[in-house]
Amino acid sequence: MEKIESIKEFGGYLNRYTHYSKVCNSNMTFSVYLPPQAQFEKLPSLYWLSGLTCTDENARSKAGAQRYAAEYGLAIIFPDTSPRGDDVPDSKERYDLGKGAGFYINATQTPWNEYYKMYDYITQELPIIIEDNFPQLNSKKSISGHSMGGHGALICALKNPDLFTSVSAFAPICNPINSQWGKNCFSAYLGKNELVWNDYDATCLILNGKKVKNILIDQGTSDEFYHQKQLLPENFIAACKKENQSLNLRFQDGYDHSYHFISSFIRDHIIYHAEYLK
Repeated sequence: MEKIESIKEFGGYLNRYTHYSKVCNSNMTFSVYLPPQAQFEKLPSLYWLSGLTCTDENARSKAGAQRYAAEYGLAIIFPDTSPRGDDVPDSKERYDLGKGAGFYINATQTPWNEYYKMYDYITQELPIIIEDNFPQLNSKKSISGHSMGGHGALICALKNPDLFTSVSAFAPICNPINSQWGKNCFSAYLGKNELVWNDYDATCLILNGKKVKNILIDQGTSDEFYHQKQLLPENFIAACKKENQSLNLRFQDGYDHSYHFISSFIRDHIIYHAEYLK
């Protein structure tokens, strides 16, 4: 692991690293924000998963999370959204497949399956790297994300309730097997057997008995992708009601899909996770 950047923010440091990922078979980049409290005590972490076309750079520059992480004493881990590199397969004509669109699943179909193992990267490889290299952090971790990253946060938490203490999301893709984004990516990454897709769909996981303590979701009512039926939060609400899964899904009037929306409510999410982590 090599540190490639360090910036002081709110009394702590935003550091950026690169390393070789065995599960993704490529070099990966991630950022870590260590708040000032990390100088004196071991802190819990919040993993933030970003959306389509993003890298670790988007959230760390636009969400405004570091200010509140410093206030409440949380580290933030910002992973990339997919493998990178010249050898990594891509779909240059599409923004929703290939580089920047890992969808936080383990691909099973060629040529994607040699590299696109983002589910294992987030739930297995990266947490071990963080714990081995950051003595300032304890083992407690939570997870959040936006859009495709919100989908990733939900499935990672639901499938690993002992790994992540709490989960939240902004405008997540709640039911990808029924959205065009999900159908396009899942058919390419996972093949034609739609039963396999269910294992990476938060709504299906809830209906199949997966549970966590609570879920916080914010969704803007002026989100273009909500109106295009890409996100399908109503399907998730219905599944949670059916299975008695605790859910606080807040429709925020007039907000869109952008980081303007995220930065408006990120403090609420930091406080939410801090209460569980501490």
